[in-house]
Amino acid sequence: MTQPNAVTDMITERLAPFPRPHFLSSGDLNAQTARDLLDLADGFVELNRSSTKTLDLMRGRTVMNLFFENSTRTSASFEIAARRLGADVVTMSPRTSSVAKGETLIDTAVTLNAMKPDILVVRHGASGAADLLSQKVGCAVVNAGDGRHEHPTQALLDMLSLRRAFGDVTSLTVAICGDVAHSRVARSNVALLSMMGARVRLIGPPTLVPGDADRWGCEVFHDMREGLKGCDVVMMLRLQLERMEGALVPSTREYFRFWGLDREKLSWANPGAKVMHPGPMNRGVEIDSDVADDLTVSLIQDQVEMGVAARMAVLAALSARLDGDAR
Repeated sequence: MTQPNAVTDMITERLAPFPRPHFLSSGDLNAQTARDLLDLADGFVELNRSSTKTLDLMRGRTVMNLFFENSTRTSASFEIAARRLGADVVTMSPRTSSVAKGETLIDTAVTLNAMKPDILVVRHGASGAADLLSQKVGCAVVNAGDGRHEHPTQALLDMLSLRRAFGDVTSLTVAICGDVAHSRVARSNVALLSMMGARVRLIGPPTLVPGDADRWGCEVFHDMREGLKGCDVVMMLRLQLERMEGALVPSTREYFRFWGLDREKLSWANPGAKVMHPGPMNRGVEIDSDVADDLTVSLIQDQVEMGVAARMAVLAALSARLDGDAR
């Protein structure tokens, strides 16, 4: 294992300011800045696997997590990431804040801004909420998921998992399968995967694939067997029943029969294909436990680990930009 001081030196060498004041969308990156962030995240993977997991890169900085939607992986990984970088962390739940009393998003932003945080990490059910907040506060804003719009740090951690599993991502064919219509993860991944040179396919029933998906620069399939043929990666999406208006699938049992990933369907992809899922998983709905828990094919646990490292890279790079702006 690499020694902690060598890891710290590697991280310091790779750390560069974030290219924009906020991280709201995968489109805030280009291929080179994405590679730079991934290289930095690789260093944080090594740090997180060492006996000494903390640095003081963000000492004196305050990171505020504001999650208007339930979250386990994203919220916890951002909090762990900030603490391991030496930042002070405040995690707020709107259910126990003034939002529960009717305070508007803008009023909340004004209130938080008066507390002078350095970075605000926000998840909200409305598309565009993170962008709106970025216009109302004086700190950096990270989009941790806004409605059906984007989830850029999820795309970054997925890319980190893929790069560590395959090395070269430019030759990969990635199938994003299931409830594409309601998925911010799908939108961010399509943008970043395409940017990095991967070939992307969207697979799902017509009711769950956006009508304009053919303009996303992807191939669109409504047949699982045909869509998985020749794929190196199968990324399953959660069936987001809470975002659906009306019955878009006949039943979860029927959905699994045609669209849920099991051993038979995985065999339609390339030999050695890897399986991903952003979580939380609906076992027996979009994915079979036998596939999800098989570490020879599944990158799902790896994605969770990479989430901390990728978010450390984002927070550290944004902090470095703030340091530069303060000079």
